[in-house]
Amino acid sequence: MPDYGHPLRFGTFLTPTNAAPEQPVALAQLSESLGYDLATFQDHPYQPAFLDTWTLISWVLAETETIHVSGNVLNGQMRQPAMLARSAASLDLLSHGRFELGLGAGASPTPSPPWVCRCAPRARPCRHSTRRSTSSAASGTSPSADRCASRGVPPRGRRQARAGTRP
Repeated sequence: MPDYGHPLRFGTFLTPTNAAPEQPVALAQLSESLGYDLATFQDHPYQPAFLDTWTLISWVLAETETIHVSGNVLNGQMRQPAMLARSAASLDLLSHGRFELGLGAGASPTPSPPWVCRCAPRARPCRHSTRRSTSSAASGTSPSADRCASRGVPPRGRRQARAGTRP
């Protein structure tokens, strides 16, 4: 494996469960006291059993002093790029450089929630559902693609009209 000149760091991968909301924070504090470099949290905004990752990261950064904190990895499909950049920069400044940004494209074949519009070149929040109706199933387009096209956002073809995280 090539050496990129970066120091090797060790961390913990913590589940942001909301059943006991203080547990992920306590585990991050324990990770810090044991000398780990990183505390990371998986990001699943559509998972009702988990805390919101951004809120949890903010809280953990406020409740710790030395450990670096990151989403592992932050779901890029569910977040506006400009807001993601602004939030990351703010957390990094407020934590004196302890926030680490980890991005992911999404690897789950599970369909995206209905607020993610799949008919634009990149996913973005949309009031249209991406589920196909039976009337449009034969044509391969969705009613949301037609509505988005009427707003000046052209659909990118048949595969983009279907809900999902993979093309």
